[in-house]
Amino acid sequence: WYQRRVREAVVSTQSTGDYHTFIKYAIISSMLALDRKDLTKKVVEGADINEVLHDLPLFKNYIYSLYNAQYADFFVALADIEGFLKADRLLALHTHHYVREMRVRAYAQLLESYSSLTVTYMANSFGVSEKFIDTELSRFITTGALNAKIDKVGGIIQTNRPDKKNWQYQAVIKQGDLLLNRIQKLSRVITI
Repeated sequence: WYQRRVREAVVSTQSTGDYHTFIKYAIISSMLALDRKDLTKKVVEGADINEVLHDLPLFKNYIYSLYNAQYADFFVALADIEGFLKADRLLALHTHHYVREMRVRAYAQLLESYSSLTVTYMANSFGVSEKFIDTELSRFITTGALNAKIDKVGGIIQTNRPDKKNWQYQAVIKQGDLLLNRIQKLSRVITI
């Protein structure tokens, strides 16, 4: 389905606009929307995109640095993409959100591979300071964007892989409690 839609869009883009611009938009949206498996199949190995990618070195570096887990290079490429986004009239308003979500995605990709790792290792992997990583991860962990804990004393980041069934169970319990409370309030109103 996806490839058919891309081909249909490619045909219409070739006749109405710039094909390279379409590919840029496809890459930007795919990097955010697709999981790693689909990104590999539809973008990294996609013939439609690879056909043009050699003309777009910025976007090629952007895709492959994340795909090949070269996170320091990815951050540099993301900064360049941020410049592109700010200059684009359609995407300029969404630049901050997009860059934030892509940083979360890169952090999550590295954290998925380990049950724990040091703050120093992660900072070196991304080519940033330990203080920056600590601040960024703390913010993303508290908002729920990343499932991890930071041991500041030991300088270790421990990943928490949430169990989907456990999460669903907790959600059902919470909704059940809310429902019971509402029923009790309603029964008090009716008996008066």
